[in-house]
Amino acid sequence: MNPNPKFPNPAFINDLVNKLGEALKQSPAKDIEKNLKAGVTSMLGKLDMVSREEFDVQTEVLARTREKLMKLEARLSELEKQQLED
Repeated sequence: MNPNPKFPNPAFINDLVNKLGEALKQSPAKDIEKNLKAGVTSMLGKLDMVSREEFDVQTEVLARTREKLMKLEARLSELEKQQLED
């Protein structure tokens, strides 16, 4: 017997969830979901997007390149200064 009449008992809820799950397995909802995922994946593929991993790698490469450029600019400035002093 259910101690709280406002809420159905847990066994009823579990049974309802199981029946709904079985109904969804037999309905076209699963196929619709699969087709929708395939369509979205295809659309995203056409957007020339990169993966997060590739983005992170390129970000690191850019940071190293900037650092190297700053060192080369400083070195060039130093050499130009030396040349003017000579």
